[in-house]
Amino acid sequence: MQKKVSLIGVPTDIGAGARGASMGPEALRVAGIASVLEGHGLQVTDRGNLAGPSNPWKPPAEGYRHLNEVVIWNQTLHDAVFAELALGRLPIVLGGDHCLGLGSISAVARHCREAGKKLRVLWLDAHADFNTSDLTPSGNIHGMPVALLCGMGPPELTGIGGTTPAIDASVVRQIGIRSVDPGEKRLVLQAGLEVFDMRYIDEMGMRHTMEQALMGVDENTHLHVSFDVDFLDPEVAPGVGTTVRGGPTYREAQLSMEMIADTGRLASLDVMELNPALDVRNATAEVAVDLIESMFGKSTLMRRQ
Repeated sequence: MQKKVSLIGVPTDIGAGARGASMGPEALRVAGIASVLEGHGLQVTDRGNLAGPSNPWKPPAEGYRHLNEVVIWNQTLHDAVFAELALGRLPIVLGGDHCLGLGSISAVARHCREAGKKLRVLWLDAHADFNTSDLTPSGNIHGMPVALLCGMGPPELTGIGGTTPAIDASVVRQIGIRSVDPGEKRLVLQAGLEVFDMRYIDEMGMRHTMEQALMGVDENTHLHVSFDVDFLDPEVAPGVGTTVRGGPTYREAQLSMEMIADTGRLASLDVMELNPALDVRNATAEVAVDLIESMFGKSTLMRRQ
């Protein structure tokens, strides 16, 4: 795993249906994300926050809310993530709502194409985020980033990174899913997206789930984790705008993070949808930082690989 880490704050809720995720980067900083990672021998540089347009809080236009603003934020993030990868650093994106997965992952995919690396994306989320403007009346783009990455949407969004589609659905493994719209279910099936929903986790367990999701990850794999904090059960993490009951427990989440760390292949990370306005004494940010620490090697014992 790369020892040089860059924190990139993206203070916007431009793609969301509730305000507040724009405060996520500072909440994660207050929860000590930099010092926690430094405690594991990482060299952490905080690049500060990216700048972009304010949230106009308007209704959808032609199926999308804030399309132009979403394009600007994601293009800016794409450029920032790609620059860190070019420097041989591990970027951690501090969101911000999950529409930003488009800019982050399109940059990672571009880097992998140029470096000759395989890409594996773990999408930890309560939602599949595979909607299109035809399927969702809200027009909130935080429900669309995976579909956009797979080429389904307007060219100004699907073309970020210079290649459409940015990724093939086969590189994605979704974990913890428990809220998928009816039309979205059909689209997920048609695309062949590999989804480990909560029923799968209930039946097979988190260990087996993660073994399947990480199968094939090797020394030539760039492992990207897009961690939406609503992946967690709301009893563990209430500070998100789109809570869905029945998510992974704290221990299940810890196991998933530790198994990611065991691969040694983590090369980029998103932390999305933390909403301090809905939190209690920054508890959700502290849980998120605790789990991120496990992703970077915190464990109870030293284990033989």
